[in-house]
Amino acid sequence: MSQEVPQGSQNEEVDLGQLFNMIGRLFDRVYNFFKSIFKSVLSALVYVLKAIVDNYIIIFGSMIIAAAVGYGLEKTRKDVYLSKMLVKPYFDSKFQLVANIDYYNALIGEKDKKQLMSIFDVDEESAKQIIGFEIHPGPENENDQIKQYDEFLKSIDSLRAQEVSFESFIENRSIYSGDIFEISVKSYKKDIFRSLEEGLNSTFSNAYSAKKMKKRDSILKIEKNRIIASLKEVDSLKKVYIDIKREESQSDRKSFSTQDGFTYIEQRTETKEYELTEKQIKLQQDLSALEAQKVEEDEFFDTLSSFPEVGSKYVDIKERYSIIFPILIFVFLSLLYFSKKLIQYVKNYEG
Repeated sequence: MSQEVPQGSQNEEVDLGQLFNMIGRLFDRVYNFFKSIFKSVLSALVYVLKAIVDNYIIIFGSMIIAAAVGYGLEKTRKDVYLSKMLVKPYFDSKFQLVANIDYYNALIGEKDKKQLMSIFDVDEESAKQIIGFEIHPGPENENDQIKQYDEFLKSIDSLRAQEVSFESFIENRSIYSGDIFEISVKSYKKDIFRSLEEGLNSTFSNAYSAKKMKKRDSILKIEKNRIIASLKEVDSLKKVYIDIKREESQSDRKSFSTQDGFTYIEQRTETKEYELTEKQIKLQQDLSALEAQKVEEDEFFDTLSSFPEVGSKYVDIKERYSIIFPILIFVFLSLLYFSKKLIQYVKNYEG
């Protein structure tokens, strides 16, 4: 007696078979896709290598000649020297500093030697040797960056502050965000930098910074007078308390009885000499801090690191001709070769 297979089971087996076939074809297509890409890249690489091997004498010969020419130009070029100094401006004199650096570069571009001689107090020959000035934010650690970020958030609206991340702030901040600046100078003369430092120091002085410094001094003076007045009041109170203690120490404690039979002893006056002493010490510390601030920031800037006597030799990567020329020759020959092949392909193309 034969057994009949249910029709539903046959349909399920057919559906599963079709599903597995579709998955298999999908994997085949993905495999063939990556295989075609690999073959195309490999073919292009072999094609390029074949062109280099077929023409290696011309390519390497041209590159060697270009390197020799570039090396010769490097040797005939005048040596360039670089020197750096670190400064810390006060009273927002950093704005004047950045503006003056741009002004100096403009004078150099216009070859205005008279102005350069007047500003930096150098002779004409030395003025000719100055190549240019640059200014960048000085060295800083993550704590310095976090402080700048906090100050920035306090200066803007709270809703806007939520949209500005720390990474975005660091990436997009301006040169004026920092407190320390690095000034670099390039020159053909290696021992000119100390002479330029005097002229740079004079650039920090400006009317705005002078006004801000004067305002700061006025505020410090007001605060100093307030602290001195408070000290006098504390000192007077201390003298009063001392007098009370002296009087009480010289007299015996008196006692008296009432008609009810209760005896009362006269209490001594409670004074606060210790608290007054602490207050006096705190006021004296505040006064010392004010004096220290005025001493520390009595100029428009501090020089953290001066120019060295002799600058270090500087070579820009864009002026390494012994490296750049061979690369340019290789690129030029490659474009020439592929242009030639493209022209041949276009001429032989029949549509």
